Amino acid sequence: MTLPNYFLVDLPAEASLTPMMVREAAKTLKHNRERYLAGRSTGGLIEFLANLGREWLQPDYPFRQMALALPHAQSGFSREILAAGLDQFFSRFTRENLLQWIEQELGQENRLDVFCASAPEKSGRRSSVAFGPAFQVHITSGNLPCPAFTSILSGLLLRSAQFVKGSSRSSALPRLLAHSIYDLDPKLGACLELAAWKGGHEALENALFEEADCVTATGSDDAIASIRKRVPAHTRFLGYGHRVSFSYITQRALAGAGGARLVPAAARDIIAWDQLGCLSPHVIYVEDPDGRTAEPFAARLAAELERREITEPRAAASTAVAATIANRRAFYEVRAAHSPDTRHWFSSKSTAWTVIYEADPLFQLSCLHRFIYVKSVKNTTELLQGVDPVRAVVSTIGLGVAEDQAPHLAAEFARWGAPRLCPIGQMQNPPLAWRHDGRPALAGLVSWSDWEN
Repeated sequence: MTLPNYFLVDLPAEASLTPMMVREAAKTLKHNRERYLAGRSTGGLIEFLANLGREWLQPDYPFRQMALALPHAQSGFSREILAAGLDQFFSRFTRENLLQWIEQELGQENRLDVFCASAPEKSGRRSSVAFGPAFQVHITSGNLPCPAFTSILSGLLLRSAQFVKGSSRSSALPRLLAHSIYDLDPKLGACLELAAWKGGHEALENALFEEADCVTATGSDDAIASIRKRVPAHTRFLGYGHRVSFSYITQRALAGAGGARLVPAAARDIIAWDQLGCLSPHVIYVEDPDGRTAEPFAARLAAELERREITEPRAAASTAVAATIANRRAFYEVRAAHSPDTRHWFSSKSTAWTVIYEADPLFQLSCLHRFIYVKSVKNTTELLQGVDPVRAVVSTIGLGVAEDQAPHLAAEFARWGAPRLCPIGQMQNPPLAWRHDGRPALAGLVSWSDWEN
């Protein structure tokens, strides 16, 4: 992949960064923002982002072609899975979705441009305007490009200069997005910087934090805690740590033609991004009061994953991941041989997919990489008891329920603390305006100026 040297991440591998280089990059970004970005209108930025989204959806778009040609070691996914993920992500960036996002979180579409007033503000003879951070720093990590993509694009919408720090193994896709921005509008591209280094390089990160108005970070809970301690007290910090997700299917939803719809939908959640995101299910719970529903569902899911492996193959797993999956499989082979409450299905001659059925309702962390648990529960009471140990870190619950059951169950899960509920099959495809971890994305970043007129 040959790209111009527009960003620090484009430097040769042997080049080393210094805190001084990082500080100078930050100052340049702030200067470029004042010249090229701060005066842009919301409408103009929305048109740019919608156009960028349309470009990435075109099969012949050069940056999309480069992304799909990346070797697995750089992209982390097979060509088929990456293509589907890019389609899902960029299809959200339409003019209508972007306007709805701003109106949902800021009240009015021109809130970032001028003083304006909602109905309650008008009655109080007040108006207000919102401002994004002048300079944002994003510390990205993990296996999926979507969080970094979202940070970059929402930062442009808020007129923020941005420095994106990625890991050396996950920077290829954000790098291509940054170059596509520069290609469409070099002035906007000049308000963006990318670099990659191994985590824990405190001298470089501290130099960034000293310049930042806002720092966002994704990663492990330990990494988030470490970063939080080093961000200055006056600087806004948003951290996104470890999260898990699961699904729940009722017996009535599986009756009749329901199973024919829910089995491929559940497989879609597992296959999307190879089950590596915080929105991917670790466990699928099946309501099974009479003991005749969950195990057949698991068998049908296994057959569906085997079929889908042909058309949507999982990326090759590392030696360490393959060993973990093999060890976990061996454990359940022994358990299944001695207990009728455990069954297992898995791909032959590979670790491509694994389905474990258990009657035990206790939540179980998956190995990911298309390793899924199917567990039977008598009712939602037993389900919530089983998942209570992970209540504080649940991200999404996928629901496969009959239409008349949905309002009651949604209210029950919301009271329990679920930040997001969605249909099975859509767990890794949240809408643009979803509230990540139950928090608004744009409103959590802006500052307000109120005018009492």
